[in-house]
Amino acid sequence: MAEGELKLLGLWASPFVMRVRMVLEQKGLNYEHLEQDLSNKSELLLKHNPLYKKVPVLIHGDRSICESLVILQYIDENWSKTGPPLLPSRNYLI
Repeated sequence: MAEGELKLLGLWASPFVMRVRMVLEQKGLNYEHLEQDLSNKSELLLKHNPLYKKVPVLIHGDRSICESLVILQYIDENWSKTGPPLLPSRNYLI
């Protein structure tokens, strides 16, 4: 999938959001960080994470990806040729 417009719904103090921001920066991906007020949740957050209504949420085109580890896996799979791999390959021996 080609790089499209990326938006990250987050909160500056969240370690889970910081994890995603660090990976986006490491991969050199352009994104827009949209700060959220969790005491007054935005329509954008409610639309893209209607079940849990929490951050982080990565919006890539028409896709919404929630939960920081799932977001990291999504980034690693979609931008595998950009920067170093984030997660170990699934072809390792145990």
